[in-house]
Amino acid sequence: MDSRVSELFGSGSGQKSGCQGVGCNVSSGNGFGMSSKKCLKNAKKAKSRSSRNSKPSNNPPYLPPANLPPEAEEGNIEYKLKLIDPTQYRFEHLATQMKWRLQEGRGEAVYQIGVDDNGMLVGLSEEDLRSSLKTLGRMAEKVGADITILREREVDHDADIPRKIAEVLIRKVPDDQQFLDLRVAVLGNVDSGKSTLLGVLTQGELDNGRGRARLNLFRHLHEIQTGRTSSISFEILGFNSKGEVVNYSESRTAEEICESASKMITFIDLAGHHKYLKTTIFGLTSYCPDFAMLVVSANTGIAGTTREHLGLAMALKVPIFIVVSKVDLCKRDTVERTVRQLERILKQPGCNKVPLVVSTADDAVTAAQQFAQSPSITPIFTVSSVSGESLNLLKVFFNIIPPLSNSKEQEELMQQLTEFQVDEIYTVPDVGTVVGGTLYSGICREGEQLVVGPTDSGQFLKLTVCSIQRNRSACRVLRAGQAATLALDTFDRSLLRKGMVMVSPEMNPTICWLFEAEIVLLFHAKTFHKGFQVTVHVGNIRQTATVKAVHGKEELRTGEKAVVCFKFIKHPEYLKVGAKLLFREGATKGIGQVTKLQPVSQSQPSQSEEEDEA
Repeated sequence: MDSRVSELFGSGSGQKSGCQGVGCNVSSGNGFGMSSKKCLKNAKKAKSRSSRNSKPSNNPPYLPPANLPPEAEEGNIEYKLKLIDPTQYRFEHLATQMKWRLQEGRGEAVYQIGVDDNGMLVGLSEEDLRSSLKTLGRMAEKVGADITILREREVDHDADIPRKIAEVLIRKVPDDQQFLDLRVAVLGNVDSGKSTLLGVLTQGELDNGRGRARLNLFRHLHEIQTGRTSSISFEILGFNSKGEVVNYSESRTAEEICESASKMITFIDLAGHHKYLKTTIFGLTSYCPDFAMLVVSANTGIAGTTREHLGLAMALKVPIFIVVSKVDLCKRDTVERTVRQLERILKQPGCNKVPLVVSTADDAVTAAQQFAQSPSITPIFTVSSVSGESLNLLKVFFNIIPPLSNSKEQEELMQQLTEFQVDEIYTVPDVGTVVGGTLYSGICREGEQLVVGPTDSGQFLKLTVCSIQRNRSACRVLRAGQAATLALDTFDRSLLRKGMVMVSPEMNPTICWLFEAEIVLLFHAKTFHKGFQVTVHVGNIRQTATVKAVHGKEELRTGEKAVVCFKFIKHPEYLKVGAKLLFREGATKGIGQVTKLQPVSQSQPSQSEEEDEA
């Protein structure tokens, strides 16, 4: 956690001086932060001023004259003191600058009007602010973008003329994309309301209290009968360029949502029951979510797999935010107790998170921006899928939250050779074999020739990509980081399996039976030693492996580290050095990183060796 966030919120484990429990809203309603003593002092001053001047109660909240950090040259945030009647040359320069900020934010930029480049909150008069916003609108029109005013705040009540600053969201879908795309994995214990919440968000209708909203998300009859998700399903929520929600509420099809939306949130609904844990882990490791949403039921609190799902997301370094659901079923005291319970867990040394309770639209804006800037910030929402309480705050959060990777990282990935991870395999009537997954690197086009593998014998087979679909709508070009389904026409489905990769023929992929990984044993009832078998998850790979050696030690116990040599027992896999690894077997769990590969020519066992082992 960087020093600036430490100053704003205090240490992740304590948060004393009046900031304990649910009553502490870390953002102070403005997102610019201040210490508790200063907050109390300013609050008293503001109260005495308001009583002395008898100002009406509907004034905007007071924003303390604290400074923002200096403007960064990179990134999608731009400070502007004022934009009043610029010359033509200056206007062209400003428009070019806006294009740069939009490119840095992959289609989104935030402008702070009334803020100096050094971060000082100067503020503008009402007339100057309106003039500056008008100029900003002309700039956005010039580059083909739309603007949305997120919030306006007064920075000084003492002045004769009130001075304000404004925060504005600029959005423009890049020319080479149909829409901005973010993937959110949905975690939480069974019966916490995950599928119901997604049904309400994506369908636009509140739940009836008996699970009607979740029926559209289920894929199998037994899920409808039991009310429990056992498979991975995908739902979409769109936002247009003005920040308005685009979903199925107006009888739209998925294609119409994709056409109308400039930003798309793809929810990956994962299973909450412990017996489907392998499916949940596969969803987290394989689909590369940008964020994870942990849903906690207000009436049951932290129960079942909640801690385990939180630990999995943190182990895989997926930024996480929390939604407390079913607040309509219990009293306010129960909701506050659940939130305090969550805050205690988040502040523990293992988590070191800074909880940020969201109670207003202003908090939601602050949470979205600080959540993306600092991995230690963890927003907490309290919502109801039946009454609709605070659902609008969650939508504001989704609308504003920016992508994690910047344009440079995206361009670097796109310049690499094509690599598509196969996560799902289907047979579609009149189409043929279809594979679903994520393009890890490069660019994939219709008609492109690729090779898929490895097969059980370690070979790669040639194939042709006939057509591509994203979110159920046709797409001609697929770029790195995007998820899609690819039609392979008459390619034999029996030759495919989950965990394969489709790569460019020019690539020389490393196939291996044996690999080494530096691991940390998170939990094991006895000792972890040579000969132990575990299920290994690496990206879209899920296969049982045997521990061939524990370097430097005879055995491992809970919390210990070591370099371990694993051997797949069924077929070789395509791996990369540096890939994150997660393994499990019953209660045994561990994480690590692949450090060394032994290519198949060196590590593939001979027939005689296999017979000897048998």
